[in-house]
Amino acid sequence: MDIFFIADPLDRFKIYKDTTYAMMAEAARRGHVLYACEPQHLAWTGSGVEASARRISIVGDEANSDRSPWYAAEQPEHLPLTHFDAVLMRKDPPFDMEYVNSTWLLEMAERAGARVFNKPQAIRDHSEKLAIAEWPQYVAPTLVTRDPARLRGFHAEHGDVILKPLDGMGGMGVFRVKADGMNLGSIIEMLSEDGARSVMAQKFIPQITDGDKRILLIGGQPVPYSLARIPQGSEVRGNLAAGGLGRAQPLSERDREIAEALGAELYSRGLLLVGLDAIGDYLTEVNVTSPTCFREIMDQTGFDVAGMFIDALERAAG
Repeated sequence: MDIFFIADPLDRFKIYKDTTYAMMAEAARRGHVLYACEPQHLAWTGSGVEASARRISIVGDEANSDRSPWYAAEQPEHLPLTHFDAVLMRKDPPFDMEYVNSTWLLEMAERAGARVFNKPQAIRDHSEKLAIAEWPQYVAPTLVTRDPARLRGFHAEHGDVILKPLDGMGGMGVFRVKADGMNLGSIIEMLSEDGARSVMAQKFIPQITDGDKRILLIGGQPVPYSLARIPQGSEVRGNLAAGGLGRAQPLSERDREIAEALGAELYSRGLLLVGLDAIGDYLTEVNVTSPTCFREIMDQTGFDVAGMFIDALERAAG
């Protein structure tokens, strides 16, 4: 297959932990042909959607995860997205208007016959924070509002809460406010921009000390291990980008219950790869843009997550 990756700049990949690199390396080992571009290299020409795409190959000793360069790239070609057997949208958030514009372009390409994963409409339809509302039976007490009075009331009811923006990533803008309400007003003002933006408030889940678990769904099926991202020191955030320590572990009974309840339905909507986040017994996010944690699980358990993903991609695009 010719597989096209829309991603962040390849030169910035940290291949020892990059999930997109793990996908590329596994696809290359199977003899698939790789192409790549960044979102700004997509264009609608009046007759269709094309990309300024470069064919790439993996170079160097794959055992050396610090090598540079790790790829070789040919000169870019203007190719229609229908040229490829599979198009993978792997651009990291933020999910801003340029990201939305990219999904619209990809949807145009789909209508012409391109196979895009994850499905562009499904990416737009599933807010990574708000999507949990579809499965309230798995969610801790939660409020989403831009009303400062309601946010204050939620804190008064639950005493120890987490406040976060709806469009954050990597733990950015996440605050814990304990029963004393220290800085609650300032935090609400900052996150809501004085009532102009919606904020998510959730009852604090003490099991965060055991990690913010990333549960991967591939083709609707759960990977048998999660990655628990454990906060360090006085930090409340487990995100790896915020300094959390990643520990791979088998899925708990509750993890598997949540994964099996959501997996088939999300796959039927065109979501080949999903990253569910859970703390303790509670679902906290449904990540659909560019879920990660392949490498950490592979390195710690030996389970071939990238192989499972390329198997599912071959089935879906075949």
